[in-house]
Amino acid sequence: MTTPIICFGQQPNGIFPKRYFAAKVATARALQKEIGGKIVFFYHDSDADYRETITLFRDPITGADARLNFTQENKLQKKYSPLYAKIIPLGWKDEIINKLPRYVSKSLVDLFKNAEGKNAADFCLDIYKKLGLLDGIEIVRSGSPEFRTAASDLPTEFFADVPYEGEIVRAEMHEGALRLHEGGGSYIGVPTPASIEKYQKNPGRDQRFAWMQSVIHATHYISGAGEGAYLKKDQFPEVTFINRDEITDKDYAYLPEQ
Repeated sequence: MTTPIICFGQQPNGIFPKRYFAAKVATARALQKEIGGKIVFFYHDSDADYRETITLFRDPITGADARLNFTQENKLQKKYSPLYAKIIPLGWKDEIINKLPRYVSKSLVDLFKNAEGKNAADFCLDIYKKLGLLDGIEIVRSGSPEFRTAASDLPTEFFADVPYEGEIVRAEMHEGALRLHEGGGSYIGVPTPASIEKYQKNPGRDQRFAWMQSVIHATHYISGAGEGAYLKKDQFPEVTFINRDEITDKDYAYLPEQ
């Protein structure tokens, strides 16, 4: 009898994770309690969108929304580097520590002070671990060279993490050449090396689940509302798809004990 493998995926999700991420974790744990098996978190740290790590708080005094996020060393890194390569500059952590007491408890400020990580993906992951969200959960990272080497081959169009002007950027392979999307129909050409190694390659959104599944072999997958709009579930009959639990204020920071 196949041992259940319960999986959920998420990009780095903020300096405190969004509440819908906590809901995915809770849904996975409830399912594990029911059917057994193990839980795997597919951490998509290859994503380059800096907006993924915006952390939304509600000011307890005014009720207004406040947004905190990482800063990067330059515009190229901010817009195009994968989250595992978005380096945290000196001074950023102290700046956030000065702002946090307005929104979170002292214990959570202290937790943040003790968090470590040289880049956005590592820092977020350390926070989630310190919050206890990932206790007993296996973590698989999409930016890991070992994962990418083990995963299925990608077609002729994919993304590749390559050096460009002193940074690592996530560039799109299109018609045999690499490019960066500036916005609208505008692109920047990136020098295309003679060969791109498998450990540099990662898929676009529509190919991501099959790529992940080629390594993880999930029997159950906890999907969020956004994933439900593009996942082609009928292509994966071996997987039971389960919607994450509903949660209020889903886009706000998850702040336990507050």
